[in-house]
Amino acid sequence: MTMKHTNPFALRYRRENGAGRSGAARASIREAYPGLSLSKAQHERFRGLLYIIVALFTSPASAADRTLQIPEHLQQGQLVIGHVAHDAKVEFAGRRVRVGEDGVFVIGLERDAPAQVPLNVRFSNGKVQHLQLKVAKREYHIEHIQGLPQKTVTPDPETAKRIAREREHIVEARKRDDAREDFLKGFVLPVEGARIGGTYGSQRIDNGVPMTPHFGLDMVVPTGTPVHAPADGIVTLAEPDMVLNGGIVLIDHGFGLSSATIHMSKLDVKAGDKVTQGQLIGLAGATGRATGPHVHWAFNWFDVALDPALLPKPAK
Repeated sequence: MTMKHTNPFALRYRRENGAGRSGAARASIREAYPGLSLSKAQHERFRGLLYIIVALFTSPASAADRTLQIPEHLQQGQLVIGHVAHDAKVEFAGRRVRVGEDGVFVIGLERDAPAQVPLNVRFSNGKVQHLQLKVAKREYHIEHIQGLPQKTVTPDPETAKRIAREREHIVEARKRDDAREDFLKGFVLPVEGARIGGTYGSQRIDNGVPMTPHFGLDMVVPTGTPVHAPADGIVTLAEPDMVLNGGIVLIDHGFGLSSATIHMSKLDVKAGDKVTQGQLIGLAGATGRATGPHVHWAFNWFDVALDPALLPKPAK
């Protein structure tokens, strides 16, 4: 969905006559619109009228409307990157959304997002738009997992307390909301040559016990396989031995977006480190609640788990 309020005639004139360029580089109106038969005086009046139209539709009052852009096709589990006037205010799912100096903003559509979700935008001219974004429904697989350490499926009281504490550490790390826009460069897979063993949204039945959905992408690789940062960012959490996650590295990419690589056998970074896309951050393993060596890649917008398979790729 792209929300634009632009006079198409004025837009064509800007595009074909080089609005904003020097006069020498502009095509004449006759060249741009050969079907028109105009006298010299009519030509000048027509050109003057077009300049007025262009000026009206590039004025600050209407520029805010023109710059609201949202992808046309949306689905559950998707990271949505939009653009709006930099001084607009955006609200989604009861949350005030950060808008960058360049007008970029992001929102996340959860696994079971309804068919329509509201997005509210208030422009600097006082105008408010209440949008209903259409979200496509997805079908998810049911997965039966056997052979997990039983204490990770039905933990004893002490283990349960430890799991709760570790979960809080992750929750806190995902609250970060930096103005950095590392996510705009796109994302790469943390490991190469992997077989996909588990997909986002699948319902897990662990040792016969129904669990919460699988919020991530499982990439099956041998223990010791290098794991790389999927995008630039700052490490906000690096723990080698969590009960469920085992070795985990969480990287913040700005605007509430974060990646987590889980079940690692070795960590090569620590909290506070700045990393670049493709940088080695550790090695794959089978630590925590895992039946075999693999890397679980989780991606979040704050507390909303998103599908890593839907993330934008780096521009070629």
